Amino acid sequence: MIVPVPDGERARWVPLAPPVQTSDGTLKSTAVACFRPNGRKHANAEHAFADGEGMSPNKTEFSMRFENRVVIVTGGAKGIGEGCCRVFCREGGHVAILDRDTDAAESLAVELTDAGPGTATAFACDVADHERLRGVIDDVATRFGRIDCLVNNAGVHPDATPIDETGVEDMERLMRVNYLSTFAGCKYAMPHLRKTRGTIVNMSSMTAVLGQHLSTAYCATKAAQVGLTKALAIEAGPDGVRVNAILPSNVDTPLMRHWAASLADPQSALARVAALQVFGRMASPEEIGRIALFLATEDSSFVTGQAIEAEGGASLDY
Repeated sequence: MIVPVPDGERARWVPLAPPVQTSDGTLKSTAVACFRPNGRKHANAEHAFADGEGMSPNKTEFSMRFENRVVIVTGGAKGIGEGCCRVFCREGGHVAILDRDTDAAESLAVELTDAGPGTATAFACDVADHERLRGVIDDVATRFGRIDCLVNNAGVHPDATPIDETGVEDMERLMRVNYLSTFAGCKYAMPHLRKTRGTIVNMSSMTAVLGQHLSTAYCATKAAQVGLTKALAIEAGPDGVRVNAILPSNVDTPLMRHWAASLADPQSALARVAALQVFGRMASPEEIGRIALFLATEDSSFVTGQAIEAEGGASLDY
C-alpha cells in the first residue's frame, strides 16, 4: 500500500486499517505505517498502539521534535551515543555520527537513514585529535548549513586501577579523551551554535558527584565536564546558547561491560550494578538519548547550566 504525501509536507503516520472501538468507547488504531513525502514507506514504520492508547491526531504522525535540525554526536556509533543518534533521527533530525570506529558508524548511519524520518551521516573522528574534531565540526556545518546541537558523548572508562598504579601520563591521556575533547568540541562548535541559538549536551557521569572505587582518574575527568558545563552556560547564555550535562548512573553499554570485564567476577558485578537502581535494572542507551533530546529542544528552553542526574534512584535511601 503506497499513500503519497503532498509535496512540501513532512512524513506522516497513515492508518492501514479502520480503528477499533474498545469497550469504553475509545477508538484505537490497530495498524499504522509512516510514509515519506515521496510515498515510500519507512522501513521501521509498522506499529501497533499499546492497549488503551486511543487514536488521535498527535498519535497519527511523528512528533518530529528535531525536524530538519542538525546534531553532532561524538562517539555516536555505540552505547549511549548510539542511543542518542537513534532518538534524534526518529525525531526528524540530521545526525552527524562522529566515531573512530568508522565501520560501526557507517553501518548505523545506513540503518538510521533507511528507517527515517531523519538522516544520519558517519564522519571518521578520533576526538583525541582535536584538530580533526575541529575540521569535522566545520565540515558538518558546511554540509548541512547549520549546527543546532552538539552532544559531547565520546569517552573511555579505564580498567579498575588504584591511584598508586595510575601513571600521570595515563591521567593525561584520559583527560585528553574525556575532558579536553569536550572542551574542544564546545569551543569549535560555539560559532555555529550562536547562529542557531543552539544547545550543547555534555555526557558526564554520576561518578562526577559520587565517586567510584578504583576510578579516581575517570571520576576526575567527568567532574571536569560538569564544571565546564556550568561555566560555559554563563558565558553562552547571552548568545542564546544553552549548555547542560547528563549524569547517567549505570547504562547497559559496551563500555559498562568492558569495565565489568576488568573485575574478578564480571557477571556478579553487572548484577550488583543493576541492583543499585530502585528499578532493579540499568538504563538503556535510548533512555539517556531521550533526555538529550529534551535538552536539545524548546521543551527545556529555560534550562541551562544543569547537571541532570539520570540515575534511576541509585543515589536515594542514604
